[in-house]
Amino acid sequence: MPQPEPVPQPFHRTSAPRALEGVLVADFSRVLAGPLAAATLADLGAEVIKVERPGTGDDTRSWGPPFVAGTAAYFDAANRSKRGLALDLGDPVDAAAARELARRADVLIENFRPGSLAKYGLDPAATLAANPGLVHCTITGFGSGAGAALPGYDFVVQAVGGLMSITGESGGTPVKAGVALVDVLTAKDAATGILAALRHRERTGQGQAVEVNLLSSLLGSLVNQASGHLATGRDPVPMGNRHPSIAPYETLAARGGLLAVAVGNDRQFRALVGELGAPELADDVRFRRNQDRVRHRADLVEALEARLAADTPRGWTERLAAVSVPCGPVNSLSEALELAGRLGLDPVVPVGEGRIPQVASPLRLSVTPVTQPAAPPRLDEDGVALRTWLSGPNDGPLPPRV
Repeated sequence: MPQPEPVPQPFHRTSAPRALEGVLVADFSRVLAGPLAAATLADLGAEVIKVERPGTGDDTRSWGPPFVAGTAAYFDAANRSKRGLALDLGDPVDAAAARELARRADVLIENFRPGSLAKYGLDPAATLAANPGLVHCTITGFGSGAGAALPGYDFVVQAVGGLMSITGESGGTPVKAGVALVDVLTAKDAATGILAALRHRERTGQGQAVEVNLLSSLLGSLVNQASGHLATGRDPVPMGNRHPSIAPYETLAARGGLLAVAVGNDRQFRALVGELGAPELADDVRFRRNQDRVRHRADLVEALEARLAADTPRGWTERLAAVSVPCGPVNSLSEALELAGRLGLDPVVPVGEGRIPQVASPLRLSVTPVTQPAAPPRLDEDGVALRTWLSGPNDGPLPPRV
């Protein structure tokens, strides 16, 4: 009798092949979006060489506190598992080494001001002419056209891109997200575009230029808010923790704290009010359907919070989870990491003694798992070995890590 095919089991096998094994990435980018995209490729098994200015390196090396053993936590967040190479593009010898790296690479990532790399022979036209199979990814703030000269910083893009206008309490001052969200979203868009281009190259042998920009990534992430605006012509407004189209989908006051409740359908609402001891609310004409609940949100919140006062957010979380109502307390970051650990998600991984641990990659692949991350590089940590390699034969293997 034929045996069934073995089912891939672990996500963390150290001997398993990597999805991007053999892919060489030249990371000429700085700050967050580009470096984070490159780190994602490193997680998937690519070899990433981070190219920085001599002396100062990436801007984020100085963005602190906190610093641990002379390393900025901000820098470490986006630069794990890379090799370090410092090159002065204004120096002819270093510029030649940079061009040779681009000629050998499978992927090049950069976020220089559009047009500024042409004088070094590192613009997309030049790199693709020298290396037709290259995937050259450019990340800008506002595109390479009329917005090319505008510097792109996450905070500014959150402001001009409309995100701040819908973030915060109703009637309050617009506020940014608590993390550089636009950079993170752009990094994911960049990684997606690079992977698509690599798939095309696999089929055809042809490389290409990939371009993403912060403003477009932000606008693309506004999803239902942007769609609602396009449908009605009205600008959305900040609503605090409330959702413009769903209720209850917000934080509600319980005994001693806030409970995040995300009721997405009428069945969940019936389960919610049943557990709260008020099943009659599901048949109240004001609350029968989602659109009724949105229309009568103030009455709904008053009725729910009167009953939620009987228990704590954590108490309600346990009780409501038992009846499949999505909810949870408003955790601190340490509590969030503890929760992920308790759920078996292994949220934190070590990268070496004395180095800042890393938040684990969110990717889980059963056959080609992500790599065990290595510590981010010190400035020019691999410089000597990499310069020697770049001056040698093109088919020579990469030198081992320092």
